This record gives sequence, structure tokens and C-alpha cells, in this order.
Amino acid sequence: MSEKKERVFAEGFSFKRNESAPDYVVGRLSLKVDDAVAFIKKHANTNGWVNLSIMYGRSGNPYVELDTYEPAKQDDAVPASKAGLKTKPAPAVEEDDDQDLPF
Repeated sequence: MSEKKERVFAEGFSFKRNESAPDYVVGRLSLKVDDAVAFIKKHANTNGWVNLSIMYGRSGNPYVELDTYEPAKQDDAVPASKAGLKTKPAPAVEEDDDQDLPF
């Protein structure tokens, strides 16, 4: 089984949902600049991005967490046929038989 990764809470980020806000308002994200900038510099990936997930805790309150998901590299990827996944068969090719045509 895969090892469970430790959660990394996004320092300097706060998300709040106002239940009395209109439906088109998801919530409000607040940044404590010094903490957020330090967190971004520490966790930026090689492309210069930091991915964050907004989650609900057991208390029902939202929090912001570092998204550590990394897709499998192309070299490490297992072909679908070897991974047990069904592949779509190639369509059957019909032979051209002009002898049956009335014209």
C-alpha cells in the first residue's frame, strides 16, 4: 500500500465561507503576506507553481493545505495493457467486395 503523506498546512493563508453570502460567492481567501510569501518560496515546484487545496476539517471549518499530488512521469507510466486496463479494440476492417454491388 502507499505511504500516507504528512499534511502540510499553508502558512499565511486563511479561507472563510460566509453562509449568508450569495450563492455565487464561494468564500474569501486572506493572505498574511510575510508568512504566505515564505511558504510559497519554500514549496514552489520546478515550474514556479504552488498548488493549494481548500478543505473542510472535522470541525466543519475550511482550511488551506499544500497539494502535493504529482502525476506519474511518462517514463514510469505503465501501459494500459500491462496495468490490467481494458484497451479499446481496433475497428474491424471490411474487405472491399465489388462483386455484390448491383451497379
